[in-house]
Formats: sequence, C-alpha cells, structure tokens
Amino acid sequence: MGSRMNWSPRFLRPAPHLPRLSAEAIRKTYPRLRGQVLEAVFIGYAVFYLVRNNLPVVSKEMGQALNYSKDQIGDMLAVMVAVYGLGRFFMGSLSDRSNPRYFMPLGLLATAACNFAFAAAGSYRAHLALWALNGLAQSMGWAPCGRSLSHWYSIRERGTVFGFWNLAQNVGGGLIGIIAAYSAELLGWRSAFYVPGILAVLCAVYLMLRLRDTPQSVGLPSIEEYRNEDPQRGSSAAENELGTRELLVDYILKNRYLWLIAAANFFVYIARYAMLDWGPTFLKEVKHASLGEGGIGTFTLEFSAMISTFLAGWLSDKIGGRRGMICVVCMIPALLAFVGILLSSNTELWLDLTLFGVIGFFVYPAQMLLGIMALDVTSKKAIGTANGLLSIMGSLGRIAESMGIAALAQHYGWNAALYGILISVVLGIGLMAFLWNLTPQSAGARVR
Repeated sequence: MGSRMNWSPRFLRPAPHLPRLSAEAIRKTYPRLRGQVLEAVFIGYAVFYLVRNNLPVVSKEMGQALNYSKDQIGDMLAVMVAVYGLGRFFMGSLSDRSNPRYFMPLGLLATAACNFAFAAAGSYRAHLALWALNGLAQSMGWAPCGRSLSHWYSIRERGTVFGFWNLAQNVGGGLIGIIAAYSAELLGWRSAFYVPGILAVLCAVYLMLRLRDTPQSVGLPSIEEYRNEDPQRGSSAAENELGTRELLVDYILKNRYLWLIAAANFFVYIARYAMLDWGPTFLKEVKHASLGEGGIGTFTLEFSAMISTFLAGWLSDKIGGRRGMICVVCMIPALLAFVGILLSSNTELWLDLTLFGVIGFFVYPAQMLLGIMALDVTSKKAIGTANGLLSIMGSLGRIAESMGIAALAQHYGWNAALYGILISVVLGIGLMAFLWNLTPQSAGARVR
C-alpha cells in the first residue's frame, strides 16, 4: 500500500465512520439522504457555472469598453482553462481524501471572490490573473460531486444518476446566458460578474447545510451493501482511502483505458466549447445578433441537452454500460450540425440557433458519458483524480479551441474557424470508436 498520509487541512478531511444505525433507521434515512445529496450537488454544480461561463456572454461588450482584442479575450479564456485543467487533477486528488460538505462550498466562495475582483479590475493583466485564479477555484467543483454520487449511488445506477446530475451544467450554463446578458444590459458589463458572485456565496451556505460525506459517516452501510450489489466492492477493505502512490500509479497512470478516454475528451471539449465560448460573438458579428440574442444562443446550446443527456445515461445503463457506442452515435449528428452552420447564409439567425440546439443535444451526452467511463474503469476512491486527468486533456482541448478559434477568426475569418472545429470532431469520433465495446465489467477485470 502507498502512504496513507493526508495533506488535506483538518477541517476538510473525510468525516469518520459512525456506529451503524438500526435496520429501521437505515430503511428510513438512506433514501432521504440519497435524494438530499443529489439535490445539493445538482444545485451546487449549476451555480459553479454561473461564475464560470459569464465571461463569454459579455466578452464583446467588455472588449469594447476596455479596448481588448479577440486574441486578448481568447487568452483570458485559455489561461482559465489551463489552470482549471491542472487544478482538476490536483484538486481531484485532494477531494478524493476530503469531505465534500466543506470542500465544495470552499470552492464556491473562492470563485465568487474571483468574480467580484474581476468586475472591479480595470487592466488586462489583472483580468488575466484573476480569471486564471477563477480557473483554480472552479476546479474544486466536479470532484466532490463525483465523490458524493459514487458513494451514495451504485455502479448500476451510475449512468442514470450522473446523466441527471450532469443536467446541472446545462441549467447553470443556460441560465447564465440570460442572467449575464440582461444584467449587463441593465447595469453594465461588470454586473455580469457581481450578480453571479452573490448567488455563489448564498449557495455555499446552502451546501454546508445539505451535503453529507459518505453513508458510513452518518451510520449507514455502503451503497453496495445497501443495494446488494457487488459485496466485495462494498467491503471494509474496498472502503479504505487509497494511499498517494497506489491512487496515482495503480489506478491512474497505468490505466490504459483511462488514457484513451482522456484523449477522446480532448476533441469532444473542442466541439462542446466552440460555440459556448465563441457562439455569442459569432452570432453578433456574422448574423448581426443583439446582446440578448447572443445570450439566447448560449441558452439554446445548454438547454437543448437536458433531455438527451439524461436519456443517454439511462440508455447506457440499460445496454450494460456500453457508453462508448452511444458517444459515437451522438457525435455524428453534431458533426452534421457544424457543417450546417458553415454552409448557412449570413442572415439566417433562426437556423443557427436551431443548429446550436442540435450541437448541444448531441455533444453534451458524449462528453458526459466519457466522464462516466472514467469512473467505470477505476476505483470510486480515485474518482476525483481520474476525472482530473480527463480534465487536463479536456482543458488542453479547450485551450486549443479558445486560442485557435480566436486566431483563425481574427486572421482568416469564421469559415476557417469552423473548418478547424470539423476536423476536431472527426478525430474525436475516430478515437471513441475504439471504446465501442467497453463496459464496466470488461474494464473492471483489468483495473480493479
């Protein structure tokens, strides 16, 4: 075994196991707390997106007010994503050995502070540094959610539950398109950071009241024992926290499935964030959309995925966890939608908004299922770290997207930027084809 040393501050460390409750108390308490934890991580993760996706909505207005170029805005997006990706790996490892009840609210308070400071700042260097710090704070969002859901819901429920929880990013990402746009119209572009920051502070308090650590920390049995699924994974040995070397080497670095999933994630992130980061600007410059119509584009992209993401997760459970197959099937219509945007005329705003919806409907399920596959191929005690590796590759993809689209659109026009996106989607489909037959059972034989 690797070292069990825990580098977390004392108040963040996992809650200790409590004596087992009576059978009657377990019967009444378990369903209630499962619902409470799901509710908390859903709302909490949605609010993380309010203080993360607000910059793209008002980037044109902010750039005009402060004389920033597309390249400078692209650099802000890129540095945030770079720090976010690295932070997801290190914060994920820290979260694997932390109590999400305090870890997640701490991240929300930190990202709120970054938004307040960003709104008050007036120089490019300050904005670049603050948005980078926001990326670090944002990296504290996913991992505690993954830890919580994996301890309170079993592997046979994973696709459905994560599919539902994943809607939180669509709710938050869609709402911020409206909140940021209309806050900016009424109060100026800086309010697009103040208003979400206030909401994040309120949500941090809510999370401390509602979240719980593992079932054992409140006197309940493990989820595997409660659901009578795979008793070995729910044994006391399986419930021990992993040591640093064991976690990083055995479950992450030597995991070939995880590296393939991470490589596919690089290209899916390009497809997902291309229109999220640059869609509002594209609509304003090419389709002559207003600020509000640009925000509606973000709203459409996000909310179109709400049904498909849940259905894709549910379907992946029903077909034995063959999530790679669904990823490939989803990315083909997304590819065709990007072709449609490339070929549409300069006046058909309604068509582009429809195609934005098609992209969201199909890309988000693929991105979500890649994240679940990363959980399928590792231990639930290494979930934050495994997803951190995915995030590094995804963040590299988003850096390539944010800077690449900025450069292509600035120097060669929007058509060149769209051709770059199309190439990325094709490469992503090719990598995901190798995951067509992967299931939790076939992967588990190698990694557990």
